[in-house]
Amino acid sequence: MSENKIYNIEDIMNFLPHRYPFLLVDRLEVEVPGEKGIGIKNVTMNEEFFQGHFPGNPVMPGVLQIEAMAQTAGALVVASFNEDENTKGKKINVLFMSIDKVKFRQTVKPGDQLRMHVEKVQARRNVFSFKGKAMVDGKVASEAEFMAMIV
Repeated sequence: MSENKIYNIEDIMNFLPHRYPFLLVDRLEVEVPGEKGIGIKNVTMNEEFFQGHFPGNPVMPGVLQIEAMAQTAGALVVASFNEDENTKGKKINVLFMSIDKVKFRQTVKPGDQLRMHVEKVQARRNVFSFKGKAMVDGKVASEAEFMAMIV
């Protein structure tokens, strides 16, 4: 069994066009290239969204948890394209297409480490389907199914 491939923030910034304050993945652990991985977001009080969500009771917005899952999936796909000799070095963008079966289970607060577990369900041409769970301390904070297009 091979070791997981780890990508740091510099790698992720090469994979995704997102930047602060909207880049929501600090690290990517690839379990199966292009198929399954874990994105890590270290949630801190310094996040801009905590200024208004909610003063005195900071909670990470659920939509940003879903966005973090989508960014993890995008980075996972782009990482696999960068490992492939036929697509290495090509400019690849991943565009969100749809979200389904979203559930929010618990709050995410400053000091939490959000771990986005994503897995490819299906790929047809340039459209990919994923399922994901965002977890804190082994408990599901949110989950969703989503689709993205590679351009």
